[in-house]
Amino acid sequence: MAQKKAFEVDSWLARPDQRISIVLLYGPDRGLVAERAKAFAEKTGLPLDDPFSVVRLDGSEVDRDEGRLLDEARTVPMFSDRRLLWVRNASGQKALADDVKALTAEPPRDAIILIEAGDLKKGVGLRAVVEAADNAMALPCYADEARDIDAVIDDELRKAGMSMTLEARQALRRNLGGDRLASRGEIEKLILYAHGQKEIGLEDIRAMSGDVSGASFDDAVDALLEGKVGDFDTAFTRHCQSGGQPFLVLSSAMRQLQAIQAMRGQMDSAGRNAASVVAAARPPVFFSRRKLVEKALERWSSEALGRALTRLQTAVLQTRRRPDLSVALARQALLGIVVESSRLAQR
Repeated sequence: MAQKKAFEVDSWLARPDQRISIVLLYGPDRGLVAERAKAFAEKTGLPLDDPFSVVRLDGSEVDRDEGRLLDEARTVPMFSDRRLLWVRNASGQKALADDVKALTAEPPRDAIILIEAGDLKKGVGLRAVVEAADNAMALPCYADEARDIDAVIDDELRKAGMSMTLEARQALRRNLGGDRLASRGEIEKLILYAHGQKEIGLEDIRAMSGDVSGASFDDAVDALLEGKVGDFDTAFTRHCQSGGQPFLVLSSAMRQLQAIQAMRGQMDSAGRNAASVVAAARPPVFFSRRKLVEKALERWSSEALGRALTRLQTAVLQTRRRPDLSVALARQALLGIVVESSRLAQR
């Protein structure tokens, strides 16, 4: 199968297989798709500003003009050894999938095909064609998780020759992750604001950092911890209607409950109260959230937290298998935890 897992994509892009002539980058994070596509294009060594070496096409354009991609791929380059055919905004276009299927059967000798697509269903259309081919590679691009966000922050800080306090990083991380390019732009804006400083602090974050992923994203997770069913449903619906991915709420809820599970383990093993555990937590709990976390610690037992995390892990797997039902599946799993939190609070 010509595909990589999400965590393998960056390592493959760092050393692309020269035998691969068709690369498909797809996923819900359009910013990450675009960033990785640019990285691959640069690896080809072709001058990206040369119209004779790089042909840029839109997915809808290829779909309207059946056979256009085939014609371009079989055109002999006049001013270079090969050409890059860069297709953007691909989705479920049948003509594009048919052209790519023909190219996998008869690989182009003088062309590399790079395709940027949205979130494609497994086993269907363009994605199925690429994954079944020997000369093609499918690379998934999902929303950034905590370690990915830290890597982006570190990359921009390194380029600027700056550092960041732990509290500032924690506050900034909460506002990133919905879209890779938006996240990188937010960090660049922050670095520009702090120009002349050696270290970025919490006050800089408060002054400059917007909420890339949306306030409703944080509100949904907070309502989950507090057991507020109505508030959760409102925030989750707002997040999804504004274009946010339900996976982001699932992922954030998992990180929050995993942190609470670790602190609850300290309470049970050392006989400490919630306030002392939260005060000593590393990384530190942001001060405005301490009361919320303390109440969650008092409410949830280790066994209940384990059940909730299992529910979330199952939901993540289900949404990846059925992306067309991701909103409904995520809502059902998260609502179950909100109801459980509300029930525990009444004990």
